[in-house]
Amino acid sequence: MFCYLNDVQFKKNEWQNRNRIKTAQGWQWLTVPVCYHFPEKINEVEINNAAGWQKKHLLALVTNYSRAPFYESYRAIFEDTFSREWKFISELNIHLLEHLRAALQIDEKPTVISSDLDLREEPTNRLIDICKVVGADTYLAGKDGVHYMDLKRFEKSEIDVIIQDFKHPVYEQLFGDFESHLSIVDLLFNCGPESMRVIEKANEGRS
Repeated sequence: MFCYLNDVQFKKNEWQNRNRIKTAQGWQWLTVPVCYHFPEKINEVEINNAAGWQKKHLLALVTNYSRAPFYESYRAIFEDTFSREWKFISELNIHLLEHLRAALQIDEKPTVISSDLDLREEPTNRLIDICKVVGADTYLAGKDGVHYMDLKRFEKSEIDVIIQDFKHPVYEQLFGDFESHLSIVDLLFNCGPESMRVIEKANEGRS
């Protein structure tokens, strides 16, 4: 099960409203402009639609990926997304992630949204509560999770914690040398239905 953690504090200039794509001149940001007022949570942050970001993003994808092997297979996802007007960044993110999960063929996994659950505020307690609500006995954490999680409390709650040791895959890209840590759209446009297998192959034998 995957939980969309949408009711924690928004972090300005991080990954919640931007990501990177590859161009002939190197990587560039695609940023969704937001009207953020500290300390708003992710699901409270509104998008600044006056900036006309949808057309700019779609043009950037067309310009830089229209010659990619699988561009035609996935372009409809972004044409549909960018034809709509979104109010909140969390709604846009969840919409895109659901479509990307389907493209990666992992959409059979159930999801929940944290703002729909009754959870405590403190970070470790919040994660423990999510696990208990959905009936999970194991939590998969990113490698930086150990810096803020109290692992002893997970153990006391009889919840195992697995620290993900993710290895970034290398694959064929447009525009010369391989560029790591781009948006998943780069992998999809270049590798198509084999994208998930590319990720799995790079991480075989790893947690």
